[in-house]
Amino acid sequence: MSDTLDEIICPACHKPMKKIYLETQKFNVDICLDGCGGIYLDNRETNKIDEKQEDITPILEAVINKQFEKVDVTAKRICPVCGHLMVKNNSSHLGGVQIDECYNCGGKFFDKDELIKFRNEFESEEDRIKAFNEYSKSIVASANAEFLGKKTYGSMINDIIKSYKEFN
Repeated sequence: MSDTLDEIICPACHKPMKKIYLETQKFNVDICLDGCGGIYLDNRETNKIDEKQEDITPILEAVINKQFEKVDVTAKRICPVCGHLMVKNNSSHLGGVQIDECYNCGGKFFDKDELIKFRNEFESEEDRIKAFNEYSKSIVASANAEFLGKKTYGSMINDIIKSYKEFN
């Protein structure tokens, strides 16, 4: 979904969000400057500001010395662009940041300070991908070791046949 110039409403505190233009990246981000300090990014924006070396000075300048209201970070959120329910997902296997994501349009909502925490999880997108791949391999290896330690291939086939017969 492309960047909207329309005013959107914050999914956390329901106040109007302000557009902040990022000159380096050439797009607007929506920040809840008069409410909770949350940031909404559309589906193509997150990967342009997720690394520490990517310039987010206009965002930092917009929120400096501002007091923001507290919100329930566990509350359900509705996407301010397409109106679908957002889903809470961990930003990585480390589980450090829960981001509200819209599976319909791809938008992401970061509660106050979550974008900074997200950027600080890894040095680069390459490091984020590498860490995820290593974690995935360890999970698969662990599951295989546990599974193979308990079953023989013959008993696995028998279990599959039994499950098939029970299902049908």
